Amino acid sequence: MIRLLLALLFLALSAAAGAGAQAQQPPAPFRSDRILVETRGPANGPDILFIPGLGSTASAWRSTASQLQNRYRVHLITLRGFGQTDIGANASGGLEGPATTEILRYIRQQNLQRISVVGHSMGGQLALRVAAASPDRVSRVMVVDAAPFFPALIDERATSAEVEPIARIGYQALMLFGDQALQSQAARMGGDLGAAGDVLFRSLGLQGGDRRVLAQGLYEVMTVDLRPRLPAIRAPVTLVYGWSADSNNPRNRLDALWRASFRTLTSPIRYERIEGAEHQVMIEQPARFMQAMNRFLGE
Repeated sequence: MIRLLLALLFLALSAAAGAGAQAQQPPAPFRSDRILVETRGPANGPDILFIPGLGSTASAWRSTASQLQNRYRVHLITLRGFGQTDIGANASGGLEGPATTEILRYIRQQNLQRISVVGHSMGGQLALRVAAASPDRVSRVMVVDAAPFFPALIDERATSAEVEPIARIGYQALMLFGDQALQSQAARMGGDLGAAGDVLFRSLGLQGGDRRVLAQGLYEVMTVDLRPRLPAIRAPVTLVYGWSADSNNPRNRLDALWRASFRTLTSPIRYERIEGAEHQVMIEQPARFMQAMNRFLGE
């Protein structure tokens, strides 16, 4: 149990997606010391907002955005301190809560109505937070390989209190080693865990960032349980996750745990499993992911 929870410490680390693309129109008149926002597409198009995962910037959604920006107004979020961005106010305090507050402020300031919100990994948790806090403005939510409480994907009976000491170790390791050194440690650890480790650690290779922001984000992903907030979500939810037909692959056995994680959700939910993908679904299986995205958008 403990070794698997240690493995899960690194599941939330998103893979890098390359350098960020240039915005195709002037940035929105929005300033924040917590997040950065890039907008693309027609000003009068339907709005869709993308949130990347832990250690990734808006460029994680570059390919997806490029296929949508001719008919949607795309809003790409980056948390300050990820990648090469400056840390700003994320130098202290919490991460997910303040980031959610700023995303909600952006939505209100831009007067976005019936917005679609998409988040990957930690960004998926932020998407759930936004939908729960602003049900009148969010029309649909897509969560990509993320759970409201990540440890429940290892053991449905896990609690925040049980995981907190393990999360604290992850925090201290990131603060001590930084993301690059920690990845080399994680790779060796993945080998020790066999097939489970191979799946979990294949998602490493993140863009990195400030070690304090990474450490705080990892700690919160591991310890914050968002399941009690799910009943506040009124928008339909789509869960997209990597899956394998190989019975020896741990992802082959995650279906029931994914569904159990969203049991307290009262709004409709659609499950989209993407065969051949691991954690970074939209990059590992881009064509299949875009098919799921088009279904999500009703196209």
